[in-house]
Amino acid sequence: MIDTAESRAADIAERWYVVVVMCLVYAVNIADRYVVSTVLEPIRLELKLTDAGAGFLTGVPLGLFYVSFGIPMSWLADRRNRRNILVASLIAWSAFTAACGLARSYWQFLAGRIGVGVGEAGGTPPANSIIADYFPADRRPMALGVFALGAPLGAWLGANVAGAIARDYGWRAAFLALGIPGILMGTLIFLTVREPRRGRMDAVSTTDAPSLMESLRFLWRQRAAFHVVMGTGVCALWGWGLIWFTPAFLMRTYNLDVGAAGAVTGNIHLVGGIIGTAGTAWILSRPAMADPRRVVWLLALGVGLATVPSFLAYWTHSLWMAKTMFWLFIPAIYFYIGPAMGLMQNLAPPRMRAMFTAWSLVVGNVFNLIIAPQGVGLLSDWFAGSGGADAHSLRLALLVLAPTGLWAVYHFRMASKTIVADQQRAIGYVVADGRPVGNPA
Repeated sequence: MIDTAESRAADIAERWYVVVVMCLVYAVNIADRYVVSTVLEPIRLELKLTDAGAGFLTGVPLGLFYVSFGIPMSWLADRRNRRNILVASLIAWSAFTAACGLARSYWQFLAGRIGVGVGEAGGTPPANSIIADYFPADRRPMALGVFALGAPLGAWLGANVAGAIARDYGWRAAFLALGIPGILMGTLIFLTVREPRRGRMDAVSTTDAPSLMESLRFLWRQRAAFHVVMGTGVCALWGWGLIWFTPAFLMRTYNLDVGAAGAVTGNIHLVGGIIGTAGTAWILSRPAMADPRRVVWLLALGVGLATVPSFLAYWTHSLWMAKTMFWLFIPAIYFYIGPAMGLMQNLAPPRMRAMFTAWSLVVGNVFNLIIAPQGVGLLSDWFAGSGGADAHSLRLALLVLAPTGLWAVYHFRMASKTIVADQQRAIGYVVADGRPVGNPA
C-alpha cells in the first residue's frame, strides 16, 4: 500500500512531467509554424515565386486554416478526450510539416501548409485544458508560464537549428528534421499521459457540456476574460508585429545580409525569451501572486515598460543601441504568454477552457498574422509615396506600431477590476489580498 507521502510525490512528479511534455509540444508547434520564414528565400527561388507569392504561400494559408479550425477543434476538446485530440493533431501537423519537405510543386507545398494549420488548431487549447486539471487555481499561471517556455524554444528550433540544417542539407531537410520527431512525440504522449478528470482541482465543477453559444455568452459576461483576450491579442499585434519586419528593417537600415540580420535577434529569442518566461513563472510561484489582480498588474507593468525600448529600437540610427533595446523588448513578447493562459483557465469553467483558449488564440493570430503584416506594409508604402518602400518608410511604419503596447496595458488594467469576482464565478475559488474566497479543491 502506498503511503500518503509517496502518493503525493507521485502526483507532483506526474503533473510536472505533463507540463514538460506539453512545453515540448508547444515548442514543436512554434517551430513547425515559423520554420518557413527561415528558409523562405530558397523556397521562393526554387518555386520561382515573387515576394508576394512566397508570402502568401508560406503564411496566409496556415493562418486562415488555423483560425478557422481553432473554434471547432476546441469545442470538441471540451467534450471529448483531450489527450487523444492533442495526439492526433500533433501527429497530423508533424506529418504535414514533413510533407512540406517532400513537396515538388507550389500546390503540394500549399497543401502541406494548410495541413499544418489545421493540425495546429488542435494543439494549444487541449494542452492548456489538460494542464489546468493537473494544477490548482493559484498555481495555474505559474504552470502555464513553464508551458510557455515552448515559445522561445520553438523560435530557436525554427530559426537557428533549422537554418543550420538547411545550410548543410537543403531546405527540405529542415522540414523533415522538425516533422519526424513530432510524430514520435505524439506516440509518447499517447502512451505516457493520462486524461485527467475535468474540474478535479476546482471548487465547483459540472458534467454538462455547454453549447457554443453558451460558452460565448459566458465569455462575454466574464469582463476580465474579455480584457485578457484583448490584452494578449494586442500584445501579439505589438510585439510579434514588430518582430515580423525586424529582419527587413535591419537589412535596409544597416546594410546587413540575411544571416547577419538574423544573428542580431536570434540569441535574444532563445536566451532572453527563456529568462523572461522562466523568471515570470518563478515570480508567479510566489504565494503573494495567488491574487489574480497582481498577475494582471504584473502584465500591465511589464508590457508598459517594454513599450519604451520597442519604440527606441526602431527610432535610433545606432545598431549598437538597437541591439540593446532588443534585449529589453524581445523578452517581453514571451513573458505574458504563460500568465495570460493561466488566467484564461481560471476564468473559464472546466468544460469551457479549451474554447476560451481558442478565442484568445483566434484574436491573437488575427492581429499577428493578418492585421500587423498588412498594416505595417500598407503604412510603409503610404509613407514612401511614389518612390517605393525603403528603410525610412519602414522605420516610420514600425514607429506607428510600437506604442500599441500601451493599448494592451489598458486592457490588463481593466481586467484587474473584475477578475476576482469573475474567477470565483468560473471555478468557485480565488485568493484576494492573501485571503481565500470560496473553498479550494
